[in-house]
Amino acid sequence: MPRAAKRKAAATKGGDCAIPDPSKMTAAQLKQECTKLGLGTAGTKAVLLKRLQDHAGAGGKKVKTEDAPTTAKAAAETLKKAASPTKKVYKVDSYCPLSGSAEVHDDYDCMLNQTNIGHNNNKYYVIQLIRTSGASRYYVWNRWGRVGEPGQNALKGPWDIETAKKDFEKKFKDKTKNDWSKRGSFAPVSGKYTLLEMDTDDTEEDEQDTAEKIARLDELDGVVRKVLPSSLNSPTQSLMKLIFDNDMFKEQMAKMEIDVRKMPLGKLSKAQIAKGFEVLDEIEEELKMSRTSRLTELSSRFYTVIPHDFGRRVPPVINDQEKLRKKMDMLLVLGDIEIAQAMQKDKDKDDGSEATDIKHPLDVNYDLLNCGLELVKPSSEEFKVIEKYTEATKYSGWRDPKILNVWKVDRGGEGDRFKEHDSLENRKLLWHGTNVAVVAAILKTGLRIMPHSGGRVGRGIYFASENSKSAAYVGCASDNVGIMFLNEVALGKEKRITRDDSSLTKAPAGFDSVVAVGRREPDPKKNTSMKLEGKTVVVPQGQPINQKEGQSSSFSQTEYLVYKENQCRIRYLLKMKFGS
Repeated sequence: MPRAAKRKAAATKGGDCAIPDPSKMTAAQLKQECTKLGLGTAGTKAVLLKRLQDHAGAGGKKVKTEDAPTTAKAAAETLKKAASPTKKVYKVDSYCPLSGSAEVHDDYDCMLNQTNIGHNNNKYYVIQLIRTSGASRYYVWNRWGRVGEPGQNALKGPWDIETAKKDFEKKFKDKTKNDWSKRGSFAPVSGKYTLLEMDTDDTEEDEQDTAEKIARLDELDGVVRKVLPSSLNSPTQSLMKLIFDNDMFKEQMAKMEIDVRKMPLGKLSKAQIAKGFEVLDEIEEELKMSRTSRLTELSSRFYTVIPHDFGRRVPPVINDQEKLRKKMDMLLVLGDIEIAQAMQKDKDKDDGSEATDIKHPLDVNYDLLNCGLELVKPSSEEFKVIEKYTEATKYSGWRDPKILNVWKVDRGGEGDRFKEHDSLENRKLLWHGTNVAVVAAILKTGLRIMPHSGGRVGRGIYFASENSKSAAYVGCASDNVGIMFLNEVALGKEKRITRDDSSLTKAPAGFDSVVAVGRREPDPKKNTSMKLEGKTVVVPQGQPINQKEGQSSSFSQTEYLVYKENQCRIRYLLKMKFGS
């Protein structure tokens, strides 16, 4: 935990929210204190400590959370406001023959991109001014070609610095029609390349596996250090490896046809993702007005600011709501990958750099989540209820998920926010499926309102009473392992509908939630319930049966919508093996 945060927690003494110094408590005492304050009690000692310190730092009061962006434009604004690192390190292009013995001069480094669907252009251009180590010899490196291919290249020089700068700046001007000195206010020009804004920070790109990280920590600064054994059980260690795995992130990006060479992990800036949202916002407006004349141009611009690898295929025009929704979802996944990467970049450099005992990297990642994960025993009653829920509502012939592990989830602060809906008694345990690449971000920040329109029941958080419905949204890792969540949803008074209504941004007046009634639903006569912190939560146990109410519904399976993020709470995380 940062020293400033510790000072803040320690300073919170007296008043109604005063608590003993939690840093001196045992794990049992921390749990007892959390119970007194109505906070979650799951997690390691470090997680419990941070939970108490966060509570004290907030004055013991519920923290008001801002609503998520509700349009692509709002999402773009949110991303723009996020600060990027100011100290930057630029790496010489790996294709350059000088990459092992030279460095980029100052910030003379740029990645350019251009997509023109009409001409089947989807190309890039790299320009770098390079200085050789130990000598004042300067070169300009150019590499260009179709996205996804090594392309052609040229290395010019050696020159003095002024000659090299002139060549670099001339090439940049030729390709973009912008001055290098004014790149801060870069203005895209039709038919020319666009500058991609990348995040390059003061740390080396960390793509080591856990074993390599341990080896590196052991040798840090020439001081003999001991990496402590992980305090996590084996299944939780495996989960941490999965949700923070760089290969998994790259694989998911490649599935979305993102060019991972030009958008390496953690390097595409929030500002660049925001530009993608801005273009999609324009496309959304054109589709709403049934105007098609600009869709090719706007799609080309989108692929220019968010590079895609289509091979030699013509990039597809984004010309309907379904394609638009997929691209918006793609940017959300990119944003969540960025959150996971940023968590790892921003981890403490350690309170004591002189310490000889170093926390295990998997434990560090676990603590970054500020989320308690407690493994549920297969012999327990709650595991059996969850297993029956899964078996009764899955498609046995499609994906056919098998439970590997189940964890109770206790996200830091989520319990307090959820208590604002204590008066709502109609509660269900419902499914939510997602891409494995966004799981770390969800555990860190919770389920969020999707910042775009296009959903059949409007702009809210979608849940289902059938595993098979939510399983359709699960993006698996290469071994067909995926993650699903079971959530306590405070439904309250339901507005039940049988026809699409994509205009909804909140529950209708007098209602707390919307239920899109499907033609079938798990047999309500087989429902059971569990007590979660004193509240009765209904859990379906029966197989889906036809519903009279939904016999003419446009929805085949029932979906449940809430339009406030604090109206649901993640209760369980399921790691599952899916069929092909």
